[in-house]
Amino acid sequence: MASSRTILIAGAGIGGLTAALTLSRIGYRVLIAEQASALSDVGAGIQLSPNATHVLQALGVTDRLAATAVVPAGLSIRSARSGAEIAYMPMGPAFAFRYGAPYWMLHRGDLQAALAQAVSEHPDIELKLGARIEDFAVHAHGVTAQLRDARGVTEERAPILIGADGLWSTIRTRLGDPSKPVFRERTAWRALIPASVVPEEFRQPVTRLWLGGNAHLVHYPVRGGTLINVVAIVRDRWKAPGWSAPGSRDELLRRFRRWPKAARALVEIPESWLKWALFDREEPGFRGHGPVTLIGDASHPMLPFLAQGAAMAIEDAAVLARCLASPSTDPEPALRRYEAIRHARVKRVQQEARANSRTYHMAGFAALARNMTMRLMGGERLRARYDWLYDWRPD
Repeated sequence: MASSRTILIAGAGIGGLTAALTLSRIGYRVLIAEQASALSDVGAGIQLSPNATHVLQALGVTDRLAATAVVPAGLSIRSARSGAEIAYMPMGPAFAFRYGAPYWMLHRGDLQAALAQAVSEHPDIELKLGARIEDFAVHAHGVTAQLRDARGVTEERAPILIGADGLWSTIRTRLGDPSKPVFRERTAWRALIPASVVPEEFRQPVTRLWLGGNAHLVHYPVRGGTLINVVAIVRDRWKAPGWSAPGSRDELLRRFRRWPKAARALVEIPESWLKWALFDREEPGFRGHGPVTLIGDASHPMLPFLAQGAAMAIEDAAVLARCLASPSTDPEPALRRYEAIRHARVKRVQQEARANSRTYHMAGFAALARNMTMRLMGGERLRARYDWLYDWRPD
């Protein structure tokens, strides 16, 4: 693989794989280094809003996902105190008509597999599994990166390096950022259960969001409706090493013992849970240096209260490719332009996600006021609040 038009990407997550596809479309060769030895079918559900699926449509990836994607008919927001519906936001095909792309509920593994398959079929993209970029040096001709794999350490030269290596990004650290992600005193407990074991009501293509004091619950069907993705987010402490760990079923059930029967019964079904500590950073969009930049969680980790973590990484990939599309012998101005373009948007999304983290977990009179406000607004006005988010295009 020639180095003069080769871009190195650290990480083969959703952002890294999407960036490889967008950059190969504008004439670059791409080498992805992924430290995992295999891209396994891991993770739980993911919601992809039109701002993200618009990009995937342009890449031809949505055709690979149509068979397993679930189109939500709507969003049902319910009270964890009474069980009553607070508001209902219609979605369905009208979302695709309004925003130019569908809103989908997917298994994260299905999305990653579709992107990886598209990458494997592209002659100008190479994916190295079991390879980690440990360090790099910037010089007049770009970067020289040290890749470690089972055979030892090799060097790769390229004009551009992209850090898509997630929350604990090695590339970000090597760029000189001493800061650490900030734990936001919440954990997300995730499980997938067969649709056949839940009530018929919960098999319907509806996202159900239950709001309670210091906790909320969201569940929706994925993988063509055969599985139900369940996520419980609670105020919590974190003492385990790393940022994920097995969760105690009994501990979680104690958190939901006073919830409505239907919600409590759903939480009782999974025998095992995985829990994740929720982190973000004080300031999103860390600026790169020279021919190095960051995308996705490496740049701007998001709390999951707006379902935009993967979408922002996909948007990053599209904007980065547009900035690099103009012919130039010096890529640095294009990388700084990409970072400047993305800063305001990812900052707003991060702030909205943080605001939702407070709104969703209100209790007492604050929760009553929130519920009344949502009822008065109604589903259509609730949706219109997010036109700025969903009606986005790379240009």
